[in-house]
Parts: sequence; structure tokens; C-alpha cells
Amino acid sequence: MAAPKKTASKVSKPTMKPGKGKTWADKVNDPTKEYIVKKLDKDFADMPAGSKMLIATPKMIDEYIRQIPKGKSGSLTTMRRDLANEYGADYTCPVTSGIFLRIVSEAAHEQLEKGSTLNKITPFWRVVDEKSALNKKLSFGTEFVMNQRKKEGLLSK
Repeated sequence: MAAPKKTASKVSKPTMKPGKGKTWADKVNDPTKEYIVKKLDKDFADMPAGSKMLIATPKMIDEYIRQIPKGKSGSLTTMRRDLANEYGADYTCPVTSGIFLRIVSEAAHEQLEKGSTLNKITPFWRVVDEKSALNKKLSFGTEFVMNQRKKEGLLSK
């Protein structure tokens, strides 16, 4: 007997939520999260074995981005390097940095939706490029980042 034929089904993009009973801001400000500097036993991503790797926290990412002045942009790569230097590591974990940048971005937009003004939220658009994969994943779409970067003269060439 032949196996039933598989039919293609349309898969909808799931909306990322902060977690049961938590807001995005709760995830940024979680007091139980502490940074870790660990020595790598083996090569990982762009980091060789024996390197010291910082695993930051969402709050650290948030604080870093808040220091970027209006009209200036940064990058995830630069942020990772700066944080590693500040905390005595050789590198900052690329995986958790990307995840935490997403959490910070979603939290800032969540605050905006709750009535905060732009100058009170974390200006994540100064690190999230309008063409980046992260921008395409944000729950509120790509337009917000593009508009904010345009207003500050930060659009990619």
C-alpha cells in the first residue's frame, strides 16, 4: 500500500510573544538574569576555542543602545565587540546578542504602544538596520524601523 500523498499547506508566520504572563519589558528588566563570561571549550560561530565569551543580558543590550546618540547608528557587530571589551571578554555571544536585541526592540515598541513617547523608549532602530533579518522578524513589521532610520538620516545605502 502506497503512503498517502503529502500536500503542501500554507504555513503562517507565528507571532513571537514574550512568554506566559510576561511582557517584553519584563524580559528586559528580569533581575534574575546576570551576565556570564565563560571560556569556550571548542570553536563556536566566529570564536575560537579558548576564547572568553560574554553572554550578556537583555538589560545590558538595552543600556548600550540607549547610549547611542540621535542621528548615529551602530551595528550588532560593534555592540558585541564593545560589550566584550567592557566586560573583559574576547567576544560576545552572537546568538544571545541577536535574541536579546529582539527582546529589547519588542519591549521598546510595546512601551510605545502603551503610550510612551519616542524619546522615552530604547532607540533600537539605531542598531537594527532596515534591511536586516531581525527587522523582518519583528512583530510590528518593517515600516517602523525604516521610518525612524529615515527621520534620523540612518538609512542604508
